[in-house]
Amino acid sequence: MKTVRTGIDNWHSNFGEKLMINKRIFKRALILMSVIFTHHFNAHAQNYPNQKYEVWTAKDFRFHTGEVAPTLNIGYTTIGNPSGEVIVILHGTNGTGAGMLSNSFGAELFGPGQPLDAAKYFIVLPDSLGNGKSSKPSDGLKTQFPKYNYDDMVLAQYRLLTEKLNLKHVRMILGNSMGGMHTWLWGVKYPSYADILVPMASLPSEMSGRNWLMRRFIIDSIKSDPEWMNGNYVKQPRSLQFASVFHTLGTNGGNLGLQRLAPTRAKADQLIDARMKAPFDADANDVLYRWEASRDYNPLDQIDKIKATLLAINSADDERNPPELGVMEKALAKIPNSRLLLIPASDQTVGHSTTEQAKWWKNEVGALVKSAPYLK
Repeated sequence: MKTVRTGIDNWHSNFGEKLMINKRIFKRALILMSVIFTHHFNAHAQNYPNQKYEVWTAKDFRFHTGEVAPTLNIGYTTIGNPSGEVIVILHGTNGTGAGMLSNSFGAELFGPGQPLDAAKYFIVLPDSLGNGKSSKPSDGLKTQFPKYNYDDMVLAQYRLLTEKLNLKHVRMILGNSMGGMHTWLWGVKYPSYADILVPMASLPSEMSGRNWLMRRFIIDSIKSDPEWMNGNYVKQPRSLQFASVFHTLGTNGGNLGLQRLAPTRAKADQLIDARMKAPFDADANDVLYRWEASRDYNPLDQIDKIKATLLAINSADDERNPPELGVMEKALAKIPNSRLLLIPASDQTVGHSTTEQAKWWKNEVGALVKSAPYLK
């Protein structure tokens, strides 16, 4: 058994950015980039009741590899009524829990009279392992940090909820993108823990097709860059920004939405030039670990373990999870109380990032949290 030390660090990754483009496309460009660069551009748009950010240190954390970390930091945000029913919100790759309080997400859900009103519910927004103030390679270990996977990330969330927050059961787990995949894993690993599961912008199947190909592009671009130096770089390798921008534009936006954003070659050039010149704050090893963590994700064979009421939400123009593959229908057929909300594609949707805009689905979720049966 190998023991590793993750260290404690107060540094908080800020993947927000300023896009120096004209006002007419500014707002849509921010939405388009949000999967890679998170919701920090408007993360704290308003104050919520009892809003707190803390870091909990888990002891003797065992990774799927058998490695054990004597200490592992898990950052998390909480808002709302501590006596209310518990809602857990899981962010996407390169995001943070606090990032889910953005104007397009939290401000549509958690305000007075809104579907998940923080005056009524207790809302927990963890920083997934490798993100925010949770332990990650850039804390000091670099590539000696354990090679975590999605199972480890969900285990860290579970330990936070059960050991630190003493939550034996929650009303709903809702996750987007990577958080959506984590939500599927919650359903098969802890079938009775949540009454409701809402996985968004995700499929319960192994990495394949464009989804994995584009992840490999990021991974291989960085690792083949001489400036990466096997993870021991002294400055961030230049390939990191290029690969991240390429991935964002290649797997977000939607056909109609991206055409509206860049309707001419000149506008397309303007967009990519602005993106490559924009401030960029990320760590190469952290980014590598996050994308590689999905390598062995595949809950499909265990999908029939899910007991919760499940509402899957995807967009019809999701580049990473195209509905025409038919994966979702086959999976939901194995889950008794489940259905799909497929958001129609339009020039107002933005592909994989569409579900980051809660306006498309908030009413459905609000009705579900009131009506779904309780498992306990």
